[in-house]
Amino acid sequence: MCGIVGYIGTKKACPILINGLLKLEYRGYDSSGISTMENGYISNMKDKGRVKNLYALDGINDLIGTSGIAHTRWATHGKPSKENSHPHMDNSNTFSVVHNGIIENYQELRNVLEEKGYTFKSSTDTETIPNLIHMYYSKDKNYDEKRFLRAVASTCKDLKGSYAIEVLCKEYPDVVIVARKDSPLVIGTGDNENYIASDIPAILEYTKDFYLLNDGEVVEVYKDKINFYNCNLEKIEKDVKKIEWDATSSEKDGYPDYMLKEIYEQPRSVRETIGARLKNNEVVDFEDIHLTKEYLESVNKIYLVACGTAMHAGLAIKPMFERLCKIPVTVDIASEFRYREPLIDNKTLCIYISQSGETADTIAALKLSKMQGAKTIAISNVIGSSISREADYTIYTHAGPEIAVASTKAYTSQVTLLALLALHFAEILECSDKALIEAIKNELLLLPEKLQQVLENVTEIEEFAKKVYTEHDIFFLGRGNDYAVALEASLKLKEISYIHSDAYAAGELKHGPIALIENGITVVGIITDPVLSPKTVSNIQEVITRGAKTLIVTDQALENGNYDKVIKIPKTHPMISEILTVVPLQLFAYYITKEKGLDVDKPRNLAKSVTVE
Repeated sequence: MCGIVGYIGTKKACPILINGLLKLEYRGYDSSGISTMENGYISNMKDKGRVKNLYALDGINDLIGTSGIAHTRWATHGKPSKENSHPHMDNSNTFSVVHNGIIENYQELRNVLEEKGYTFKSSTDTETIPNLIHMYYSKDKNYDEKRFLRAVASTCKDLKGSYAIEVLCKEYPDVVIVARKDSPLVIGTGDNENYIASDIPAILEYTKDFYLLNDGEVVEVYKDKINFYNCNLEKIEKDVKKIEWDATSSEKDGYPDYMLKEIYEQPRSVRETIGARLKNNEVVDFEDIHLTKEYLESVNKIYLVACGTAMHAGLAIKPMFERLCKIPVTVDIASEFRYREPLIDNKTLCIYISQSGETADTIAALKLSKMQGAKTIAISNVIGSSISREADYTIYTHAGPEIAVASTKAYTSQVTLLALLALHFAEILECSDKALIEAIKNELLLLPEKLQQVLENVTEIEEFAKKVYTEHDIFFLGRGNDYAVALEASLKLKEISYIHSDAYAAGELKHGPIALIENGITVVGIITDPVLSPKTVSNIQEVITRGAKTLIVTDQALENGNYDKVIKIPKTHPMISEILTVVPLQLFAYYITKEKGLDVDKPRNLAKSVTVE
C-alpha cells in the first residue's frame, strides 16, 4: 500500500524522487523519505506527514547524488512517525532500504538479529531487511562485484510475506538492487538513466519503455544497463513493454481535484473501454479470450471475485450474466473467498476484478482457483500488472491512470467491460433472446453520450449536498441493480466524507433498518427498473412518513411523492443503468466532502492500491 521510487542516471536524483513520490501519494501519505548516494555515503532524509514536507528538510537542496531511492508510507507496523518512516538503514549505515508490503515473519527475524547484536530504531517490519542484508554481506568473504547482489538475494529467501524493495549500498555506489514478491514494481528505461517505481504513472513523464518484474526476481539497475536474475541468481532475459498512456492524463488539467477530473473523464473512459469490442450490428469481440461454446456449456458456476468498489462492479453485472448466459453466478469478496474452501473445479470459471491489478487478496484468490483447476479471467486497468500475469486471460478497461483514492471511472469502466463480456458469452452460447442482446448492445453504444448529459446537469446535486453535509448518517435504498449502486454510493460517501452511511435492498427496509429512520435523516433512493419502481417508491414513502429527507436518482416518470430532490438521468436499459445512476452519487459524495473542507483525493487511513492482506 506504500509507494516507492528509484532513480540512477546522470541527473540529480532528489527532484526526480520527490516528483515520483508526489504522484504516488494515493498509495500512502502519512510519512515519506529519500536516500541518495552522496560522495561515498548514503544521505537519508525523511519526515512524518505529506511528501511536500520533504522540501522543508535542512540540506535537502544540497543533495547532488545521481542515484537514490524514495518512499511514501501507508502505516502498517508502527504509527506514523519520523522514526518509522522509510528509508531504513542497517546499524552500520552501509545499506538503505525502502519497502512496500508486509514481512510476516519480521518478529522472528528481528529476534535472530537482536541475538547477534543488531539494534532497532523503529517499530517497523522493514528495518529487519537492511540488517539482514548486512548480516549476509558480512559473512560473504568473496569480495567481487556480486557480493551486494548475493546479500540481497539471501535476504529475500528469508522473508515471508510480500515485498517490493529497493536497496542502496555505499560500497557499490553505481547500482540500485531491487526485488519483488507479491507487491508491484516496474523499471522504466531511458538514455543513460533508469527509473524504478511501484506504479507506472509515477515515472511516465520520463519514459514509456518499461520492464515489468515478476515474483522472485532480483535486479541490478545501473544507469546504462539492467541485469535480471531469478531467485537463484540465474540470469534471465526480459522484454521491454511500451506503455502508451499519455503522461498528462495523470495531471489535474485545471480541475481542483483528481477525483472530480476522473468523474468527468467517464464518458471517455467508457467509450474507450467499449472501443473495438463493440460496433454497430456486430458481435462483441473478445478474440483475446479463447473460450469455446463447448467449454462455456460445461461451466456450472461463475465466480466474480474482487474487493471494495471492484466487488460492487461484480454485483452490478451478476444479474446480466445469469439472465443472458443461464449460468449461476456468485459474487464474492476476495478476502473471504480465499479462506472458506470455495467449491471450485474444472467446470468453474473465475473472473477476478482489480483496478490496479495488484490487490493482494484478489491475486491470492486467483492463485487458489487455478490450483483447483478453474479457468481464470482477470479484469484490470493496468497492463502488465501482477494479476494479468497470473490469470489465464486478461481483459483491460481503458480508464487510464486513476489517481484519486476513491475509485470512480475505474468502476464504470469495469461494469461496462463486464457487461460486454456477458454479451460475448451470450452470443457464443446462443441461449438468449437475440432482440434483448441487440437492445443492450445498442444502449451500451449510447452510454458515453448519456454520461455526458448527466455531467452537464449537476447543479441540483451540489445544492442538495450543501443542505446535508453536516449530517452524521445517510442511507441508500434500491432494488435489483439499483441496490448494487446503493452499495457503491454508500461506500463512496464513507470513504471521502467520513459520514456513516449504509445501503439496503429497499425490500429489506421493514426487516430492521426502518428502526434507524427518524425525523430529518437523509435517505437516497435509486429507481430505474420499471418492473421494480412501484415497490421502491412504496419503500421511499415509508421513510418520508417518518420524517426523512429524500434524494431520488431516477430515469422514471415518478408521480409527485413529496421528494425533497429528484435527479433525472437519461433512460437506458435497466441491466446497465448502474453506469449512469452512480455518477450523480459520486458527485453527491464529492460535493459533501468539499463542503466539509476535506481532502477528496487522499482520505484518511486509505490507500489506492491495497497490496497487503
